[in-house]
Amino acid sequence: MSRRCQLTGKKANNGFSISHSHRRTKRLQHVNLQSKRIWWSEGNRWVRLKISTKAIKTLEVKGLAAMAKEAGINLNDF
Repeated sequence: MSRRCQLTGKKANNGFSISHSHRRTKRLQHVNLQSKRIWWSEGNRWVRLKISTKAIKTLEVKGLAAMAKEAGINLNDF
């Protein structure tokens, strides 16, 4: 499975590591992903998702069903 948030689609960002002498080398800035068990009340069961910490904060406000509908995913597959 790729390093991508299943709800928001966030993924790694390209950037530079800059040394003290200001040499630039390519690097990846990865998303802060967490494997989380979330209670899905409509399905009356737990769902295990790999989501970013930003998505966890948004889940508390919007709810799992609304975010899954926006992302276009079917929670029965998880």
